[in-house]
Amino acid sequence: MSETPRVAIVTGGAGAIGRAYCLGLAAAGFAIVVADRAPGEAVAEEVRAAGGAAIAVEVDVSSAAATMEMARRTVEAFGRIDVLVNNAAYFSAIVKRPFEAIDVEEWDLAFAVNVRGSWLCACAVVPAMRAQGGGRIINTSSSAFRGGGTPGFAHYASSKAAIVGLTRSLARELGPDNIAVNTISPDYIAHEGGLFERQPEMEGLISAQRSFARPQTPEDLVGTVVFLAGDGSSFITGQDLWVNGGRIFS
Repeated sequence: MSETPRVAIVTGGAGAIGRAYCLGLAAAGFAIVVADRAPGEAVAEEVRAAGGAAIAVEVDVSSAAATMEMARRTVEAFGRIDVLVNNAAYFSAIVKRPFEAIDVEEWDLAFAVNVRGSWLCACAVVPAMRAQGGGRIINTSSSAFRGGGTPGFAHYASSKAAIVGLTRSLARELGPDNIAVNTISPDYIAHEGGLFERQPEMEGLISAQRSFARPQTPEDLVGTVVFLAGDGSSFITGQDLWVNGGRIFS
């Protein structure tokens, strides 16, 4: 690492997966911006307590003004933006229902956060990345649209399919700027109020479909994110990396 640390923004950084990313990237030498609608100062303090540099920034990723302010505050604090991890997502509050029972407002919210949010955050950070000669954008898709899709989650699955298309388009456009754009696609990870709490039997069923037959945790994703953020992935762009324990979809 250089004397001036590289800087990573993690949206949704106050949540379980985002926290794991923040701590993992900090351990790899990155200064961290914990970007979230929820308070992120506790995660930022964890990074600082471990000897790293971090700030917390409140942001609604569906807002162009808010994402531009996120980028401005990052540059103000650290002077650069090297990595954007588009981790913020609308998922936990979703209630499973048939596609025709999804109301328009909920459909639009899934796309506003998951797709527009990723696009707006990219728009906000790219000027700084171009000015410094390169960077990394890591988007987040999902296993939800693999293997024929997930019934009851049509809006979420569709939004996560769109992320793969966004990644490939951005990778082509930003290649000349030395900005790599890739997607990480995890499988289902247990969360408070989630599927495994409502249907405990599903944890075993999903785990049994994996080559590594166990539940997936946020920490299982960290190595891939650190790799995509670092020098070892410098010639990888436009890709969708499945990090799902080798799950086979029936």
